Amino acid sequence: MPPPGHAGTPPRAAKGAPPSGPPAPDAARHARANIFESESPVFIASGLPLNASYTFDRFIEGDCNQFARSAALAIAQQPRHTAFNPLLIYGGVGLGKTHLVQAIGNHVRQHSDYKVLYTSSDHFTSDYMQSLRTNRNNEFVAFYSDIDLLIIDDVQFFSNQPKTQEGLFHTFNLLHQSGKQIVFSTDRAPQEIPGVAERLLSRFQGGLVADLQQPELETRIAILNRKANDQGIDIPYEFIEFIARRIKKNVRELESALIRLLAHATLHRREIDMPLIREALGERPDEEQAKPTVENIRRAVCAYFGIAEDLVLGRGRNREIVQARHVGMYFSKKLTGHSLATIGRYFGGKDHSTVIHACRCVENLIETDPNFRETLKRIHREIETGYR
Repeated sequence: MPPPGHAGTPPRAAKGAPPSGPPAPDAARHARANIFESESPVFIASGLPLNASYTFDRFIEGDCNQFARSAALAIAQQPRHTAFNPLLIYGGVGLGKTHLVQAIGNHVRQHSDYKVLYTSSDHFTSDYMQSLRTNRNNEFVAFYSDIDLLIIDDVQFFSNQPKTQEGLFHTFNLLHQSGKQIVFSTDRAPQEIPGVAERLLSRFQGGLVADLQQPELETRIAILNRKANDQGIDIPYEFIEFIARRIKKNVRELESALIRLLAHATLHRREIDMPLIREALGERPDEEQAKPTVENIRRAVCAYFGIAEDLVLGRGRNREIVQARHVGMYFSKKLTGHSLATIGRYFGGKDHSTVIHACRCVENLIETDPNFRETLKRIHREIETGYR
């Protein structure tokens, strides 16, 4: 930032040189052009393009990301008027950080005339160091002070860069004190980023910190369905669920698995079926461990309680029927890896909330009733005996 004693003194322009100063307002307002330039070719502040497909409508919401998405949407709808400043979103690779922060930028650009700059830690570092080398730091400050929404992706790369951290610290203070909105993303919790000055770390944590977790099964299924629809193909639900149960880490791996499947189907001119899916995922049929089916579990549970299966499939509210239904759903969730929606269909078309309620009832009894715990152990043994 400007050296002590010279904060208010702009650099003297050379004779005949174009006047220095912040760029024309249109340059910042239309950041999608990616380049922000002062009138002199010596100093260039670079931004990054926003991906038009990164919107809130296209972000699949689940328990794993609901809080972060809600915070991001609140900022996008009322930029500079929330308490979430800065907003820092963190999470592992491929969980949707870039999608969310760009969705904020896209929404603000579409619904206001605010000046938005989306950039990366690398680009910010390059801009700042160039401004120091060319003695254009005043113009750097003037440019950034004109931004209404600053989004910096991957701030973990500021690690062990004390000079750039100083520039970011002063830029942050300049914008924050003016009520401008700041959004950061990083691949880990801020306190876990090594080599960051304490004063900058306190800025990262001074607003709202929201994390993204690995997507749960239902969210993974929804993501795969969306991607398949985008490709204009119809994949049966059981195939989608099979892929979702195999790929658990992040959205990027889900997308890669679907692309491999489509490539195998197209290049080999084959219909999408289970053998092709296993081939695309790099599996062999004998690699999958034997698991009980929902039918195995339902049959074993009903036999243990002495209740006909059709009663469990119906809407009967008799205590014995309800208990058998709950236990069947509980073991189906625990042993099969099926989604809640699928399990519900195997129990007479119940919805996922009914399955959640059933599992909670069983878990509560496990904690409070030793006799019931013993009953579940015996049923578990019956299930294992029935399918092996």
